[in-house]
Amino acid sequence: MLSQKVQDALNEQLNWELYSSYLYAAMSAYFHSVNLKGAANWMRVQAMEELTHAGKFFDFIHERGGRVLLKEVAAPPKEWASPLAAFEEALAHEQKVTARINDLVNLVLEEKDHATHIFLQWFVSEQVEEEASVGDVVGDLKLVGDHPGRLFMIDRELGQRTFHMPSARKE
Repeated sequence: MLSQKVQDALNEQLNWELYSSYLYAAMSAYFHSVNLKGAANWMRVQAMEELTHAGKFFDFIHERGGRVLLKEVAAPPKEWASPLAAFEEALAHEQKVTARINDLVNLVLEEKDHATHIFLQWFVSEQVEEEASVGDVVGDLKLVGDHPGRLFMIDRELGQRTFHMPSARKE
């Protein structure tokens, strides 16, 4: 059984994961509008990943006898100054998510909630991957600067990303 404090914190994170999906969907729409279909695909895949993260929190709260309480999801930005600016915002967002996950881990350790601690370890590892993945794109975009041909090549590479549904098995 979840303590009220942990349940509330998990619900907040579930909401944050939904916002993350919404943010990346908005970035995908932006990239489509500037004809960068590869980047649009990359962000669309990211949006789907974030929905699966929200689903993990949703299911876990219920499995532990808690109650999911969905809240309003804030509207994300609609425009960015450049592809680099969008990916830099994505990186900053992932760093916020990492801080939130770390805060959750600290809370469940204080509450001596070992089951939730184990559950959150998947997210701790996932955030390392998330920050590295977005950070790599930021680095590539900084390297190409204002060269359209190079941006075209990066966009083609970003278009190769595919969504892989996580297994139903608990990790």
